[in-house]
Amino acid sequence: MIPPHGPAIAPPTSVPMNPTTPPLVTRPARPRTALLVRAGLVVVAVGLAAVFAVAGWINPYGPDGAPKTMATHTQIGLAACNFLAATGRPCPSCGMTTSFALLVRGDVAASLRANWAGTVIGVLWAVALPWAIVSAARNRLIGVPRGRAELYLTVVVGVVLVLMIGRWVGVLLTWQQQ
Repeated sequence: MIPPHGPAIAPPTSVPMNPTTPPLVTRPARPRTALLVRAGLVVVAVGLAAVFAVAGWINPYGPDGAPKTMATHTQIGLAACNFLAATGRPCPSCGMTTSFALLVRGDVAASLRANWAGTVIGVLWAVALPWAIVSAARNRLIGVPRGRAELYLTVVVGVVLVLMIGRWVGVLLTWQQQ
């Protein structure tokens, strides 16, 4: 007969442990990156791949074969630099598209002449592209301690901005109307 409060449940039995076997030690699981962050990493990777694809499509050389130093962005339908047109001096990002286009072709010296900050950013992005893919695939931010992603991103963006503005100041101080 079944008791009125339901069938009796037997207490779990314990399995005797072999005294010669050490207890199983497990590492704490790494925290999983949120799905939104993984999707963001994929979007970043696709965006960077698109930038490098466009840089590969743009022709950074003049008709004489000499590398250009700026204005190649007009090949993708963007307007000429308004800052340059208004002031006669380049903006902080003048030459950056050209720099990327030269960098993807391996013309590092010409890339540095076009915009050395763009060359540095291009190298950073070339490292960030596989990092984003691997981080998304492994479901964790590779090389970034937990809770430090925002700090790392802020530092990288700050360094890039300082490089761009520093380069721009140098260009403005030495600019000769062309």
